[in-house]
Amino acid sequence: MDYNNNQPQYQPPYQPPYQPKQTNGLAVGALVCGILAIILVWIVTWPGLILAICSVIFGALGMKKAKMSGSGNGMAVAGLVLGIISLAICLIAVILVLCIWNEVSNAVSNISRYY
Repeated sequence: MDYNNNQPQYQPPYQPPYQPKQTNGLAVGALVCGILAIILVWIVTWPGLILAICSVIFGALGMKKAKMSGSGNGMAVAGLVLGIISLAICLIAVILVLCIWNEVSNAVSNISRYY
């Protein structure tokens, strides 16, 4: 005699398939722009400045999105920090260029007075 016919078969509980977290595109963009900005700021200032501004914007938006979705906060913070450092380097470079320009123009005007 088989007594198991009346009992329901055991089925494990349903588990949805594993889905990895979505990557935060703004955080990735901030990190890429920040890395390129920190490199280009030393070579060519103006493209580095544009990328630094993009990095700061993307980093701030990426951090906001990371609070909602829970992924990509580290990349967003890294991009934001690299963008701020690049902006500081650009600001220092512009101030130095303006100071040098002022000194050179003063020197030229002093020389032109005597000749």
